[in-house]
Amino acid sequence: MINSEFLQRKQEYENKVKNSKTTGMKFTTVSGRDIKVCYTPEDIKDLNYLEDLNFPGEYPFTRGIHPNGYRGKIWTMRQFAGFGTPEDTNQRFHYLLEHGQTGLSVAFDLPTLMGWDADAPMSEGEVGICGVSVSSLKDMEILFDKIPLDKVSTSMTINSPAAMIFAFYLAVAQKQGVDLKVLRGTLQNDILKEYIAQKEYIFPPNPSMRIIVDMIEYCSKEVPQWNPVSVSGYHIREAGSTAVQELAYTLADGFAYIEACIERGMDVDEFAPRISFFFNSHLDFFEEIAKFRAARRIYAKRMREKYKAKNPRSWWLRFHTQTAGCTLTAQQPENNIVRTAIQALAAVLGGTQSLHTNSMDETLALPSEKAVKIALRTQQIIAYETGVINTVDPLGGSYYVEALTDQMEKEANEIFEQIDALGGVIPAIEAGYFQKEIADAAYRYQKEVERKEKFIVGVNEFVEENETIDIPILTIPPEVEIQQKKRLADLKQSRNKEAVEESLKEIRAAAEDGKNLMPVLIKASHNYVTLGEMVGELKEVFGTYEEVSVF
Repeated sequence: MINSEFLQRKQEYENKVKNSKTTGMKFTTVSGRDIKVCYTPEDIKDLNYLEDLNFPGEYPFTRGIHPNGYRGKIWTMRQFAGFGTPEDTNQRFHYLLEHGQTGLSVAFDLPTLMGWDADAPMSEGEVGICGVSVSSLKDMEILFDKIPLDKVSTSMTINSPAAMIFAFYLAVAQKQGVDLKVLRGTLQNDILKEYIAQKEYIFPPNPSMRIIVDMIEYCSKEVPQWNPVSVSGYHIREAGSTAVQELAYTLADGFAYIEACIERGMDVDEFAPRISFFFNSHLDFFEEIAKFRAARRIYAKRMREKYKAKNPRSWWLRFHTQTAGCTLTAQQPENNIVRTAIQALAAVLGGTQSLHTNSMDETLALPSEKAVKIALRTQQIIAYETGVINTVDPLGGSYYVEALTDQMEKEANEIFEQIDALGGVIPAIEAGYFQKEIADAAYRYQKEVERKEKFIVGVNEFVEENETIDIPILTIPPEVEIQQKKRLADLKQSRNKEAVEESLKEIRAAAEDGKNLMPVLIKASHNYVTLGEMVGELKEVFGTYEEVSVF
């Protein structure tokens, strides 16, 4: 209770603090937010429990979307996996499932992410290096060999060519005899984030948005348990944004997709329950927890009040979390196990629905089996040994956490106003707004590290001279590219060339006429039209995008 006695004692405490010594460290979050020495009831004096927090599973879901949290279901444990040939990654998938993983998460190589086949000139030297190489339905069949798609939830990190990769996946399910209506999983498919941060775009923004709305529309009717978009703040944060920028830019992108679907004529409750999100869990423990809680509250309010969603599931912000790759260090890589554990714990205390924990060796190479197992065991220890799942939102009510949550909500709403003033997300992208803001934030943090105002253990403090790295490193042999090119050459010789030509004409016609692209892409997949051929046909209709430089 805030009364005269409280205020007097608070003043006495603050006088003591003024006369106390400090370490001299800079007491700000990773994002640069000033942090008070102590938080009290005065910092949350305007908080209304039922309106701002409420009970878990109750609007506005600050404390979580499920009444009993992880007592009802532990988060899905995913490990991002993909390297070399489809055979290599299929073997890793089986390894992970055998060791207790509960969902698959596919990493694709750079050529696949850019819509290039393995035999394209631009693919040379990159095939299978940073993920699995997929050029056709044949590769996808091998990738999911002996994996029952009706029993496994699959996440695929793919954006610009997501429609084609999804078409391959659906074709595999059909060949397995699986009803598409029982498939569960998620596509990242967040093209707006690509223009903002990761830069793996192909087509200009407007036709890219059209393709994504096609996919959302198709999934709402034919693959109802699938999440067609996972709006991704992860890469925005990896590019150097602050926590609140990640929060605001991610939600702004999500709202842009929702508005595009509404403009198509779709009812918001028809598709919104299957829109999911993907956040980064960085190293500032409490700031990250507050970010997740603020995200749920902002989203619920906007969905109910602005978009008039009536289904409570449309108000839920469901999200996957990955620990922060940008915080991992090549120096003293074993320290990354500790960093990842802290970040994973923040995601769990923030209420994530699924989680990927980075491996200790990911700054050096794709993760080895040993490193992947340690990362998976980290999640299992949090779930089964720490007791943090026993109660929902255990940090709810903390003066510090609630004050941070309120502050982040307020700052995010201010950023939404800036984006609206520029005309929305796409005009803001074209004006370079997001890119400049992120670059400024990254520069500020880097200067703090260089001035040793922020410490990175093993990098600018507690450095070991003449350090040797003594952990196994996964390498991708050049034979991978040779094998993938040969498979593709054999496929092009054996397939029905007339069916391929007919499929390409149908893709072009659907793109030009505004028809939903998914049915023709699935048909083309069955005819073994390649990824690069599909993308090439759409380039002829939509063109390609070049970013305007911002200084």
